[in-house]
Amino acid sequence: MVHLTNITRQHGNHILFQNASFQITAGSRIGLVGPNGAGKSTIFRLITGEEQLDGGEISCSKKTVIGYFSQDVGDMAGDSALAEVMAASARTMQLGEEIKAMETAMCEPLSDDALATLLEKYGDAQEEFEHRGGYDLENRAQAVLTGLGIGPEDYLRPVESFSGGWKMRIALARILTINPDVLLLDEPTNHLDVESIVWLENWLATEFKGAVLMTSHDREFMNRLVGRIIEVGAGTITTYGGNYDFYLREREIRREQLIASHRRQQEMLSKEEDFISRFAARASHAAQVQSRVKKLEKIDRIEIPSEQKVVKFEFAEPPRSGDDAARFDNLAKSWPLAEGKQKSVFGGVSGLIRRGEKIAVVGVNGAGKSTFLKCLAGQVDPTSGSVTIGANVNLGYFSQHSMDLLDPKKTVFETVQDVMPMVSIGVIRNLCAAFLFQGDDVDKRIDRLSGGEKSRVVLAMLLARPINFLVLDEPTNHLDIQSREVLLEALKNFAGTVILVSHDRHFLRSLVTRVFAIDHGQMIPYEGDYDYYLHKSGHENY
Repeated sequence: MVHLTNITRQHGNHILFQNASFQITAGSRIGLVGPNGAGKSTIFRLITGEEQLDGGEISCSKKTVIGYFSQDVGDMAGDSALAEVMAASARTMQLGEEIKAMETAMCEPLSDDALATLLEKYGDAQEEFEHRGGYDLENRAQAVLTGLGIGPEDYLRPVESFSGGWKMRIALARILTINPDVLLLDEPTNHLDVESIVWLENWLATEFKGAVLMTSHDREFMNRLVGRIIEVGAGTITTYGGNYDFYLREREIRREQLIASHRRQQEMLSKEEDFISRFAARASHAAQVQSRVKKLEKIDRIEIPSEQKVVKFEFAEPPRSGDDAARFDNLAKSWPLAEGKQKSVFGGVSGLIRRGEKIAVVGVNGAGKSTFLKCLAGQVDPTSGSVTIGANVNLGYFSQHSMDLLDPKKTVFETVQDVMPMVSIGVIRNLCAAFLFQGDDVDKRIDRLSGGEKSRVVLAMLLARPINFLVLDEPTNHLDIQSREVLLEALKNFAGTVILVSHDRHFLRSLVTRVFAIDHGQMIPYEGDYDYYLHKSGHENY
């Protein structure tokens, strides 16, 4: 369907890839991986024609419909959610109007030649209309919106009334509804809750018949969908058969083989160079020396690509807290609405968090998970009930809102220094380096950082304090898979208490020992890990 042959692209002096090739075949499911800046988004833009190649060729049929979802949703205003989604299928809607007009024209008297021309045009239009899924366009748009959490009551809501995260869902629905032959997805699970992620998985697996090329920081999402991995990095593109877990194993095997080949080649080169240096001055060995020099000149030197940088840290041994980290009794929270009304988020919630527990708070989007964490962390006051923090508990709170509280005019170094003012410059620099802020990066201003970089700054600030109770609201957002794995290992080894909200199912499966489920304003504790909760709650397909 789409053939990328000997493609080369560079930004300035930085070569992203050179003479690289791969194909997107009909119905394939491909994961696109690689470090930030390696060129993943560039590949998407090259396929869509937003960027041009420096060399090579990208070819596909003129009839191939390509849909591209990126994190840049653009401006949305003036339409309802449903109209915005259907507007992306303008060509399909235009074909529908043309077909109606041609059907009307067929009822009029026409010459044989004119009728034959009209029938041929009508057949072509019908074929394209059907190929694009025109006969069930509105039903498909509604089904996709509902699956992504925007139900019938919100179909006609103006798009400008939705928050940024919900606009991302509308933008995703636009692309899915097009029903393209090739679907390019750049982090489609960002801003989705678990229910919407599971729906998207099932839709891509059972309903969508086209090909998919996607990036995702959600390891489980990748594992469930893709059958091939394309790795971009070190100036080349490498293909692996299998899902993400297979790719990790195979990549390690290939690297070990490359290191062994490199070692053997270095040993051979060392022997040849030693021979040349020993006998270069001897006339009797001139022919042999010259032969070996020419041999070395023809050898392709094996290079070992540098490892991708990842966050490297572990939490310091926290001070011991009391056995009861936190207790909450009859906790309730309501938000004020217009005309003095109140919207209840949850009520009558009681429970105990014991020292050393690692607890997940789960529930559908809007159930009140983040609000509950804010009440625990003292970020908002409950409407009624109480939260009692245990003896010797030092609480640290992380959320996306924490990123918004960073001073945009301060540098990374200054921001971290503010929470540990008594330590040396070297200690601060080492901590920053652990979160990939090395050299001049520590002097970057906060307002120049990406979302992932801001997340790393806030995590570094948490690490700088003697915390023994972590309250984490979506700590993995904006982190790549490798950085999520490092954070996961650090939390598994953390001797303190953790309670968190996350939509990363691999993260939850690997970490939590207990689950609080918020459902219809009530909290249900599950005295087991995440898989135990899924089994008991009837959500095994999650």
